[in-house]
Amino acid sequence: MKSLRKGPTGVGKTLETYLGIKENNINLPDLEGAELKAHRYNSDNMITLFTFNRGAWIMDPLEAVKRYGTKDINGRLGLYFTMSFTQNSAGLYLYLENDAVSVRHIDGNVLVRWKFSDLQEQFNNKIPALVLVYARSEFRGDDEYFEFYKALLLKGTTKDILKESIKNGVILIDLRLHDKGTMARNHGTGFRVHEKDLPLIFSMSEVIA
Repeated sequence: MKSLRKGPTGVGKTLETYLGIKENNINLPDLEGAELKAHRYNSDNMITLFTFNRGAWIMDPLEAVKRYGTKDINGRLGLYFTMSFTQNSAGLYLYLENDAVSVRHIDGNVLVRWKFSDLQEQFNNKIPALVLVYARSEFRGDDEYFEFYKALLLKGTTKDILKESIKNGVILIDLRLHDKGTMARNHGTGFRVHEKDLPLIFSMSEVIA
């Protein structure tokens, strides 16, 4: 199938158009509420699964920015980090507990803490089911063509899956907030994953095409 749009979103646009889907969901009785995602084979693209901050911040976000933020090119303090279990340049790192994951500073302060039960609820509310369609692509001149060759139905997750996925770096946690004077402007902590790793974070994976 010839791509109906140039650029990285062409694969999704082409698939949805040929399936007659106007919105990014599938209206079939067995797949109610499922999202559709097209993935180029060997692509390293990432997607945001969801954002989550509700009740998670232990330290006041503005205080956290003022204490540990770094300046952008405009001199504005912010916390824009992809977190890991190794401390970053600001002294911040992820810490894994039995029931939660937190961002801490080497001075001992805990900035924010997410319970795995809350993350599981957010995940299942945002993505109750996902149809992941794999595509091979090739260019013929300036035009890209796709061969859609496999589809997986992915459903649900568990606290243990999320814990292991964060522990192993499959799910990445992005802090995204900055100083806005009297408050911190928080764009929502992003929980992201590489498209190719999506089957790893769901409880059920079934080949449907």
